[in-house]
Amino acid sequence: MRELLEYLAKELVDDPDAVEVTELSDDRGTLLQLRVGPDDMGKVIGRGGRTARAIRTVVKAAALRQGVHAAVEILD
Repeated sequence: MRELLEYLAKELVDDPDAVEVTELSDDRGTLLQLRVGPDDMGKVIGRGGRTARAIRTVVKAAALRQGVHAAVEILD
């Protein structure tokens, strides 16, 4: 899942080197924390949060296919 989120984010932003994904696991599943450059935050969130919602949906679907629970958190 980490690689998928990293790939999606890098394709959206102008500065792919600033993309950073941190993976935290606990008994409930996996939490993926996404950090991007300050200028690219709007591109990752999208108008009305549509892009962020789409990213979360894709990652969640990929996690379900693997039989695990995953959530995405976008940090500034």
